[in-house]
Amino acid sequence: MDHLDTLRCFVAVADAGGFAAAARRLGCSAAAVTRAIAALEARLGVLLFQRSTRLVRLTEAGERFLNDCRSILNDLHDAEQAASGAQAEARGLLSITAPQMFGIQHVAPIVQGYVQAQPQVQVRTLFVNRLVHLLDEGMDVAIRIAHLPDSGLTAVQVGALRRLVVASPAYLAQHGRPRQPADLAQHRAIGFAFDAQAPAPWKFRDGATGHPQFAWISNSNEVDIAAAEAGLGLTRCLAYQAAAGLRAGRLRIVLAEHELPPVPVHIVYPAGRRAPAKVRAFVEFAREALAREPVLNGRGLGATRAGRSR
Repeated sequence: MDHLDTLRCFVAVADAGGFAAAARRLGCSAAAVTRAIAALEARLGVLLFQRSTRLVRLTEAGERFLNDCRSILNDLHDAEQAASGAQAEARGLLSITAPQMFGIQHVAPIVQGYVQAQPQVQVRTLFVNRLVHLLDEGMDVAIRIAHLPDSGLTAVQVGALRRLVVASPAYLAQHGRPRQPADLAQHRAIGFAFDAQAPAPWKFRDGATGHPQFAWISNSNEVDIAAAEAGLGLTRCLAYQAAAGLRAGRLRIVLAEHELPPVPVHIVYPAGRRAPAKVRAFVEFAREALAREPVLNGRGLGATRAGRSR
């Protein structure tokens, strides 16, 4: 193996957690992988892996060297892509993920326009209500509705979404309008939960909490909104989820003055400026489109903030 192949072999062993598994990934023998790692360790004068009959684990020196190797190999990959034109022209498969309801309502129309504008790009979308790890799951771009932790990914904020409490006019006429979070204890609600656990109390500005009586708990925002529109109780949601019902008058916002700060919406992708042209083209296309969405800027909900709380 040449030196670059040896570095690729080292990264493969680290990722696979073993010599045999790395050999299968690389399409060579386990003996060849073992010899390559031994030669690399001899060249560097350090032990890169701790070995036992059941475990192969990076040493501290190996951990540091792995980060450097990834950077070197990524730079080489980018250079090869640039030479082949992948950086200059949008082409190939582009994988995009977003939360399910937001993806259907707001990302899918953007993808339609992008596909029309970029005929050499094939798009795959994954709209799911879970955190999708871009690198692990082979995704190029993600739309995230959250405060993002620090990471090696590039994030472009395109707006923010209000966190609302809504109910139907019929429900409010029958049960009254809550004025303070504490008033929720006297109200029925439809709660959201991913599993069988009871929803957490609703949090509001200045540390206030509300404890409504949950008449229905579901793992679907669409179900929650429909139940609220049917007059079964209050529900809590992001602004885009209730926007259609608010504009049509099927829902009203309550406790607006107690809302938590809006949740930012980001387009997230790896590699930054070195991203392939297909990614950079979509990010710019989606950034411009999402920036025009009124609901991402606190508008398009059918009434002013002052009017909603009355």
